[in-house]
Amino acid sequence: MLRSIKKLHEASFAPIDNLITYRALPSIYLQMGALDPFLFLNHHGPQQYKPNNTGLPFGPHPHRGFETVTFILQGDIMHQDSGGYKSTIQAGGIQWMTAGSGLIHSEVSSEEFKANGGPLEILQLWLNLPGHLKMTEPKYTGLQADEIPLVSLDEDKVTVHLVSGSWGENKAPIQSLTDVQLSWIDFKEGGQLATSAPAENTLFLYVVKGKIKVNGYEAEELHLVEFYPRGEEIEIQASADSIILFGHAKPYGEKIVAYGPFVMNSEDEIQQAYQDFQEGKFGTWIA
Repeated sequence: MLRSIKKLHEASFAPIDNLITYRALPSIYLQMGALDPFLFLNHHGPQQYKPNNTGLPFGPHPHRGFETVTFILQGDIMHQDSGGYKSTIQAGGIQWMTAGSGLIHSEVSSEEFKANGGPLEILQLWLNLPGHLKMTEPKYTGLQADEIPLVSLDEDKVTVHLVSGSWGENKAPIQSLTDVQLSWIDFKEGGQLATSAPAENTLFLYVVKGKIKVNGYEAEELHLVEFYPRGEEIEIQASADSIILFGHAKPYGEKIVAYGPFVMNSEDEIQQAYQDFQEGKFGTWIA
């Protein structure tokens, strides 16, 4: 049975300083938690940076209670956090950070990118953690493009960049704490994909670029597809060269309280997060 589509949501233009940004989630129609456990998606770019630029504006800031997954489609990101992790990920790579009990991190452009400029396009997705895992130990994984398995389908007209979980017999380099299945998928015009997800799982599909038809509905770039929680089959045809972000996971069904950089289950836990951060319990930031 094809999974039926409830609504298409266009990402809103929400620039951050001079960084072109489209916010796909949350929105006026989809509050944070509506696609449990997928919380938040910012689409930065695409844009061209000139030489001698200031790069990304995401200096040191704290997080607790969830995970961030960053997809670098163009450009690069230099990550550093209070847990001692540090890396620069190039185009085609990803960063998966479990904030858990709390850390401070920055996501900025490399000195090379700031000096030379170039194209930049980045997606950042927030994944909620259930209550029993919100205080798990923080962890960071950075993967370059050649560390992410590719699954070629439909005579190479469809390419799955497998980030977490599995695709058929192919296993992803990341096995998440909550069995989140997550990939980004390239389509050449005319490419077709048939896949499935358990009916009880929340399905996540965002059109980064191009135009597709999914289960009979046309969806253009910068649109998030909201599905009803019934049906397992997903059929996608690309009307143009396209890129989508695609995933699914079991919802937790827990209360979500989000304030700034923290996502917890109660107001008291949010207040405790701020207190712990102010008392230096998120680690020491070394510039």
